[in-house]
Amino acid sequence: MNEVEMAKQRRGEKRRRKGLSVFRLKMIGALFMALGVAGVSVLPAMLGDPTQDMAALTVVVACTAASWCAIPIYSWLLFDGYRHTGSIGKYVLRLFIVAVVSDVPYDLIMTGKPFDLSAQNPVYGLVIALVVLMLVDWIAYQYGGESLRPWSGAQRGGAAAVRWLLTIVVILAGLLWALLLRVGVDQRIMYTGVLTLLFVLVFYFLIARENTMMFTAGLLGAVMCITPGIGVAFLHYRNDEVGFKQSWTKWAWYAVYPVLLIIGALA
Repeated sequence: MNEVEMAKQRRGEKRRRKGLSVFRLKMIGALFMALGVAGVSVLPAMLGDPTQDMAALTVVVACTAASWCAIPIYSWLLFDGYRHTGSIGKYVLRLFIVAVVSDVPYDLIMTGKPFDLSAQNPVYGLVIALVVLMLVDWIAYQYGGESLRPWSGAQRGGAAAVRWLLTIVVILAGLLWALLLRVGVDQRIMYTGVLTLLFVLVFYFLIARENTMMFTAGLLGAVMCITPGIGVAFLHYRNDEVGFKQSWTKWAWYAVYPVLLIIGALA
């Protein structure tokens, strides 16, 4: 490697170090998530009934739309966590516990009832996406495709048609579950659970082609009410560094959404 190439590499590394770490992405995602909770709980209590006041309605709709920027960010964090977790089972379990804990305050905010099956909170969308991702990756490994994880058992080659048939079945099952459970349905136009799964699949299948991945994710976000596409823009400036040293910080992020919902339910 000559001096010019080495200089370019150093400049590239310097730019990436200045980008958004995992910690910063989580902070940005939490901010957008807080806007969503405030838009359906705190702000109506402060500004009045949005159905009777145009100004209040505008603020609430703006906050809700802005909160959708968090969908691709958390989809990427889920995908990145899957790549680096030491135990997929524990990862699924942690997310499922967060989803269950979030149920009551979410239902109180959205329907005024402590238990309502008409819609499920968006964390269930992360759980579904993680399970689908795990199965798709396992199928790829078993049938000779590229896998992100070293699954146990002998890897078999060939049978590409079987691999893709099983992959399609798993993806359709995940989409169907997200639709039937109405995961994260917002304003009857944003299906958060479905979009989360689609983003995760884009990241999984295109991870080796950064520009194509970001373009596809941005296009998907733009088609889905524009603001998720803005969220993808933040991912373009990520540097893939953790950004924090204390181990407890990782666990604290699991409590952010339930705490925000509890504050909103008490407003």
